[in-house]
Amino acid sequence: MVEPSSLLFFFTLHLLVTVVISGEFTIVNNCNYTVWPASSTTTSGNATLATTGFILKPGENSTITAPPDWAGRFWGRTLCTTNSISRNFSCVTGDCGSGKVACDGRNGSSPMTIAEFSLDSVKNQDFYDISLVDGYNIPIKVIPLGGSGKCNSTGCPTDLNAVCPTELKVTNNGTVVACHGPCAAFNLQFFCCVGNHSTPNTCEPSVYAQIFKTTCPQAYSYVYDNKTSTFACPATDYHVVFCHVTNNTRLDWL
Repeated sequence: MVEPSSLLFFFTLHLLVTVVISGEFTIVNNCNYTVWPASSTTTSGNATLATTGFILKPGENSTITAPPDWAGRFWGRTLCTTNSISRNFSCVTGDCGSGKVACDGRNGSSPMTIAEFSLDSVKNQDFYDISLVDGYNIPIKVIPLGGSGKCNSTGCPTDLNAVCPTELKVTNNGTVVACHGPCAAFNLQFFCCVGNHSTPNTCEPSVYAQIFKTTCPQAYSYVYDNKTSTFACPATDYHVVFCHVTNNTRLDWL
């Protein structure tokens, strides 16, 4: 017969394990405009999130619990509207093509700033990064909360649209609202790191990647930019913040 104290021990242990292997993401909109956050899952099976798209007005936040061993991405959509006749929902940047607020497993379209995560993937370690490989549309910062080791924040919290080369600019009513990645803009092997340029030795950062890296040193500027752009932390929870540095990222065109 198991003593009550033993049952309490195992119950407590179970709770501790649950905390370790699952993670909470608090999505924060610190912008002065509305953002429609979205997510997609890259792990197979049933490890999906309860929501794949929602709305956050300025100053609002929402918390999502990820299942064990979850891997996937978050991004923000901007300038979203619902057609008054067809009722089709769409966004100028980051649109996932689902026709509604929820993305239902669809990835967003370039350009968009992406926060990528792989939870509890190696020895109870999370891995995360901010990627500009698919371009940029909104400032994002990832902040790990606690963890049992040194866990660094990362992000692209500045307005990359302000330094976006003309040939990569995406405009809306004459205003720059996003910046394409060169692969999506030109579809060339050199920029996309495919074909003869598919290895770290043959795919070097382009002049555009160098602009991205100078503006956001912690973020992925191109496919093989992992030495300074991938971060690890013992399994923990995270804040994903849009427009973390408000004074530097007020985008009044929204």
